[in-house]
Amino acid sequence: MKIKSSIQPAYFFLSCLISASYPSISGAQPVGNGPVAAARDSLSYADMADLADASSLVAVVQIRSVVTLDAERAGAVPEGYRRLYIEADVTSLIRGDGGISPTVRYLYDAPLSPRGKLPKLKKAQMILFARRADRPGEIQLVARDAQIPADAPTIQQVKAILSELVANGAPPRIIGVGDAFHVRGTVAGESETQIFLRTQNGDPVSLSILRRPGQEPRWAVALGEIVDEAAQPPARGSLLWYRLACGLPRSLPAQSVRSLPIADADAARADFALVMQALGVCERSRAIS
Repeated sequence: MKIKSSIQPAYFFLSCLISASYPSISGAQPVGNGPVAAARDSLSYADMADLADASSLVAVVQIRSVVTLDAERAGAVPEGYRRLYIEADVTSLIRGDGGISPTVRYLYDAPLSPRGKLPKLKKAQMILFARRADRPGEIQLVARDAQIPADAPTIQQVKAILSELVANGAPPRIIGVGDAFHVRGTVAGESETQIFLRTQNGDPVSLSILRRPGQEPRWAVALGEIVDEAAQPPARGSLLWYRLACGLPRSLPAQSVRSLPIADADAARADFALVMQALGVCERSRAIS
């Protein structure tokens, strides 16, 4: 359903949009000047994956009209932002079962410039990370900064991330670390540590760290019951890397080694630290809830 761009139809939908969508976009707080700063400084792979993973609807749009809401209708808005009611024409649907209306309507908290000016959004091409709202054509952004400029490289990166997310056998979300086990070998300096990870969907994921005398330690991740010692660590900027680097704690929890002898627990902690060092830091330029 399309509507004409005017203040009156915008206000017609505001009560529904604010009550339904704003709680969902208030959790993730942007860093600096939000999406404007993120676009300038370039979002990291983790930033993009965070947004894509939280979204059931991802679309490229061209903004048709923008209405700045007065304080009475806007509700609670963080300092340095103005709440906007936006209508946009969908130019490309990247993710969204069941399709999407050719015109969408949503609320967006726009960051103000140091001089208190709003960004120029009319006719801008944007990528929206969202979910459907109650009314046809209405959507809810998944975070306050879930609208980013739609240049060609960014669109391709988002498509690649989403392709990995929906692929068969895609790495599940990591929600914690389970038990760790450490076994010493028959010769000095030989050992193996296995660390089981907790996942959102219950699929088995584990880390295996193998040490042999005179060789560099080797580690692998298994997405299943069988560990392939020949498997290579995940490449940085891949979904498996993101799940591990951004989903695991930086050190092995005490609960994971509660049943191990002190020496074996220390070895397991060292092996987990080796994995985290190899993965590197999960760099984000935006905060998440």
